[in-house]
Amino acid sequence: MKAKNLISISDLTKEDIIEIFSTTKLLKKKQKEGDKYTPLKRKTLAMIFAKPSTRTRVSFEVGMFQLGGLAFFLSGQDLQLKRGESIADTAKTLSRYVNGIMIRTFKHKDAEDLVNYSTIPVINGLTDLEHPCQALCDVFTIVEKKGQIDTLNKLKFVYIGDGNNVTNSLMLICAKLSIPFTAITPKGYEPDKNIYKQAMEISKTTGAKPVLSDNPEDVKNADILYTDVWASMGKEAEREKRINIFKTYQINASLLSRAKSDCLVMHCLPAKRGEEITDEVIDSKNSVVFDQAENRLHVQKAVMFLLMSAKS
Repeated sequence: MKAKNLISISDLTKEDIIEIFSTTKLLKKKQKEGDKYTPLKRKTLAMIFAKPSTRTRVSFEVGMFQLGGLAFFLSGQDLQLKRGESIADTAKTLSRYVNGIMIRTFKHKDAEDLVNYSTIPVINGLTDLEHPCQALCDVFTIVEKKGQIDTLNKLKFVYIGDGNNVTNSLMLICAKLSIPFTAITPKGYEPDKNIYKQAMEISKTTGAKPVLSDNPEDVKNADILYTDVWASMGKEAEREKRINIFKTYQINASLLSRAKSDCLVMHCLPAKRGEEITDEVIDSKNSVVFDQAENRLHVQKAVMFLLMSAKS
């Protein structure tokens, strides 16, 4: 893999993504068959968490264990960053101790600064701007369910809800893989403008121009319907206001009926059942939500393997 870090989907070429997926398929097969495979034996991953997590922490920690390495949790309370130590000094120090860093934080610049000052691979476990590991696992799940990467250009991928970090990363990966992508959001809640410009630029080569809409009717004939919480971490104070604005953007049985009968329903979790998605839909035969959640483990193992196996 050409990429030395994973901070943004834009760090990856199409060939990098294909390699991640082929490695994921291999590692998932080995794990399912009980085949012990420990290429990261004696390697260590520092996990920096400024935001709480279930799936990110467990999947990275278990993934490193299964690959033979050790991952350890560092909260904001554990690090001197809280007392004013710079990201640069933290990065330089951790680079002397561990073989890789995963960071889950608010400011995207903090992840970028870690890369700039580290001599080891850095993985973005989530920032306010992007969630690349999530987008990779989502598209890997679609490949498992719908066919090979080269056939994904025939699918209609629709995201409905808040134009957040997940939307941004999905828009980029769809542009890179020639997947037709539509983001349906209320006015004023669109994906990041700079990310949209990046995706539009990528589409000049791949032909997959992202579409922005504020009309829920545009879910018609969707092959994939995706949503996320309406008020992400850091936006909780806006929750009541957002519930009122977003109420017509809920994935429910009525909305799902406008998509194709075999449409995949996706959500990155945690879900606010009854808000952005109903129980009836998230627990339906169309839902692949928990397949997505499982694939966080397998995809991130592939990312760690590809980034860290060649490092001392």
